[in-house]
Amino acid sequence: DADPALRARYEAENVQLEQMAMSQDLSRQSNMIYTIPVVVHVVWRTTAQNISDQQILSQIDALNEDFARLNADTTNTPAGFQSVASATPFRFCLAQTDPSGNATNGIERRNTTTTSFSTNDNVKRYANGGLDPWDVNRYLNIWVCNMGGGILGYGELPTSGASATYGLVIAYNAFGRVGSGLLSAYNMGRTTVHEISHCFRLSHIWADDGGTCTGTDYCSDTPNQGAENYGCPTFPHYDNCSPSPGNGVQFMNYMDYTDDGCMYMFSAGQASRVNATFASGGPRNSFAQP
Repeated sequence: DADPALRARYEAENVQLEQMAMSQDLSRQSNMIYTIPVVVHVVWRTTAQNISDQQILSQIDALNEDFARLNADTTNTPAGFQSVASATPFRFCLAQTDPSGNATNGIERRNTTTTSFSTNDNVKRYANGGLDPWDVNRYLNIWVCNMGGGILGYGELPTSGASATYGLVIAYNAFGRVGSGLLSAYNMGRTTVHEISHCFRLSHIWADDGGTCTGTDYCSDTPNQGAENYGCPTFPHYDNCSPSPGNGVQFMNYMDYTDDGCMYMFSAGQASRVNATFASGGPRNSFAQP
């Protein structure tokens, strides 16, 4: 989300999206389940970076559990947030046909000479050492590669006109739930949950406002938060935007930066927002089919 033009278009569409999230039309679609066809582009240089099919499938399982609120650690949700914790209407599967109509397992691989990638989207371009995306209006593209600078991943915010690079990029050692090279704090697939949520139009829970407490993530049931959290805070956790008493900040939300083992919920407001993104009239309504 470093592109100013993309950010401006994203912000301009937020009022429309908020209206949709509260509309009667959207409420009538609340029982729909959207199935998202995924293609995983594995761009690797070393054997460790060429992650296994099993590791990729474990990530698909994690997505389906977390977005449906079927993850076992939902039981950790504090009593103060249980009433707003919510499932979302999304399920994920690896693509079964490629853009040409041929059978596929939804995984493609390239042995690259590039040592590492950054947030400049080079991994999304074959000419720059990566792999070109499949049709962004038909597939959710995920690139898995070696990321430099300590970056775990990044996702592209959606607008009504999808860019040619729409999708997300995840570090190979923070993708999935099995694999000997996974980082110990990011071994439950939740980096991908977080970045896909950006692709589904969720903002960081602290609203990226520099701690001024004036920003918004457009979800009224996520408490105002001053900055991102790391590690595993203890509930209740307070900051300058959510001082005591009360429940404090919702650090266990997927849109914070806590360790995988300490994030385990979306809010109902977030679920409504992603639903509106894909519903009829939403910015990505052509992407997923209920």
